[in-house]
Amino acid sequence: MRYPTAISELLDFEIAAIGTGTASVVVDADATCHGNQQGTVHGGFLVELADAAIGTAHSTLMEPDESFTSIDLRTVFLRPVWHDTLVAHAAPAHLGKTITHYQCDIVRVSDGEPVATATSTVMTLRGDRATGR
Repeated sequence: MRYPTAISELLDFEIAAIGTGTASVVVDADATCHGNQQGTVHGGFLVELADAAIGTAHSTLMEPDESFTSIDLRTVFLRPVWHDTLVAHAAPAHLGKTITHYQCDIVRVSDGEPVATATSTVMTLRGDRATGR
């Protein structure tokens, strides 16, 4: 597993917990630097947080000659964030040999309320398909 990634360093994401197929990534989100036109934390920032947690979770399952790629990522936004510590918890909903489906919930630490939920499908690449990725 390569960590920190360039995007995780740029956005100040940190791994809070990691297990086989699971990961939690934490960040201090603040609309003054991660904000959108409405003055709340940008949805794209939340999507990237979920993607980082899912990618970190899946990387724990990789063998030396394997890599992976996301096939899709869908996020549902539940409530706004202005300034809070956020934790994204990712775990497989279905663990397959090649295709794995993940669920990722993002919660505010201050009150434990969910702010977004994401689902993603990840494909494991092997052999020549994994080379250079």
